[in-house]
Amino acid sequence: MDPIEQLMQFGLTRHEAAIYLALLGNEPLNGYEVAKLTGIARSNAYSSLSSLVEKGGAYTIEESAIKYCPVPIKDFCQNKILKLQKIEDSLIRNIPPKTDYSEGYITIKGENNIMDKLRNMIAVAKERIYLSVSDSILDLLRSEITTAINRNIKVVLITNQNPNLEGAIIYISNEPLNQIRLIADSTNVLTGDLNSGDQSTCLYSKKKNLIDLFKDSMKNEIKLIEIMKGN
Repeated sequence: MDPIEQLMQFGLTRHEAAIYLALLGNEPLNGYEVAKLTGIARSNAYSSLSSLVEKGGAYTIEESAIKYCPVPIKDFCQNKILKLQKIEDSLIRNIPPKTDYSEGYITIKGENNIMDKLRNMIAVAKERIYLSVSDSILDLLRSEITTAINRNIKVVLITNQNPNLEGAIIYISNEPLNQIRLIADSTNVLTGDLNSGDQSTCLYSKKKNLIDLFKDSMKNEIKLIEIMKGN
């Protein structure tokens, strides 16, 4: 994801993101200079500059001609995150708790949505997590897993290469790990494919019979890894 795409995740339009990047790399600019530098039509540049100021990405400097300077990137991002955290707190206080779907199976589609679910399950685990996943995907979860270990969560990993995560119990599989499997606190499970981008699909459930099935499967896989290691 390039910087413009990333800035759009913080609520900027494509024009606003391009202008913000231009401001970050230059001295204070007026609207004409921004339009010339970015290739954005002058009328669009002026309206985008005004919107960027409203969204907290730039300040105005009152001179003979109004110029614009950027809010430092760290400040801009942090301000947005703090605002979202306040909104999150308000939503949690005011919206009724969600229905418990413990008796059903939920399909989660798309790589980003699946990664979000993996991170959330690890973040809210209270006692233990068992995760079987390829080393490339495990690397994307390193921060969340490290935090879980620091919270004294028991972390058991089955992966292809040693991730050097101190505090985790690690089993190295010689078999391709084409699917993900995550069991958190023996209360919920996520399993499926994460190698097909937007077409990736996983199944999430709190059904005890499915959790028990995957616990047995992972225990057997660990036993096989230990046997092969012994040989």
